[in-house]
Amino acid sequence: MTSQRTRERLLGRLLEQGIKSMEVLDIMRSTPRHIFLDEALAHRAYEDVALPIGHNQTISQPYI
Repeated sequence: MTSQRTRERLLGRLLEQGIKSMEVLDIMRSTPRHIFLDEALAHRAYEDVALPIGHNQTISQPYI
């Protein structure tokens, strides 16, 4: 499973990129992105990239 530290790093990057809303950051903090991914990609869940979730669909990049 992905650590809280990894999530916090993502949130730090989002802050640096200009996300200032605490509501948005709190939602990002509490959303378990890794459960939407194949196990083989779960370690990448908190990177700032879109990732495939199957059926030609992706989970959105956190910073849009």
